[in-house]
Amino acid sequence: MHAICARSLVMRYKYGAQLALNDFNLDVQQGEFFGLLGPNGAGKTTAISILTGLFPSDSGAALIMDMDFQKKSNKIKQIIGLVPQNIGLYDKLTARENLTFFGKICGIRGKVLAEKIQQCLEFSRLTEHAIQPVATFSTGMKRRLNLAVGLLNDPQILVLDEPCVGIDAQSRHLIHEQLKILNQHGTTILYTTHYMEEAQELCSRIGIIDNGQLVKEGIPATLLQQSGMSNLEELFLHLTGKGLRDQ
Repeated sequence: MHAICARSLVMRYKYGAQLALNDFNLDVQQGEFFGLLGPNGAGKTTAISILTGLFPSDSGAALIMDMDFQKKSNKIKQIIGLVPQNIGLYDKLTARENLTFFGKICGIRGKVLAEKIQQCLEFSRLTEHAIQPVATFSTGMKRRLNLAVGLLNDPQILVLDEPCVGIDAQSRHLIHEQLKILNQHGTTILYTTHYMEEAQELCSRIGIIDNGQLVKEGIPATLLQQSGMSNLEELFLHLTGKGLRDQ
């Protein structure tokens, strides 16, 4: 069974005829650590948004564990976690208060919630900062707490949209190590990043998206061997071009 399956997804931008996704297809197997790579505007965040049920596609199908959001949205939300690119925390609340708020949204209560909050604080190495307002946190601390929120419901599938943007090397290293542990324990991970070295280090398989389509996918080492290129950045630029993608 595929953990994540996208078939012929099409999504148009709100204004104009330009496509954000154009016949986009993707299969992520259970237990995989899959990296979705692409330049700015390639369609990564749009794909992630559709695959996590934030909004529907214009056409095509998106399935999570063979379930369709239109028919099984409640069941899917119980098994999937999302860590968005934009930090989704409340600055005036403490770390513990943020986790409490989002835990209750997930339907977790009482002793179970208290235990999950403690686990998430330990996971993100924020136990000593639990009662500090998030406004006082560094970007790295916020990113770690953002990740912890996505783990409150013990997701079978974890989707992360550039979770290490703008953080220090220590926080990035911690997030990488914790994600490896989660994956080793069976969590399926779909991970978008601009950092090629991240993808090469973490991902068992990658897909490169450009202009709303998946243009190449496979095991990083195999793709490099087949292409004759020395690293993922070289392959990425070969496939997507060197032109700037300013937005």
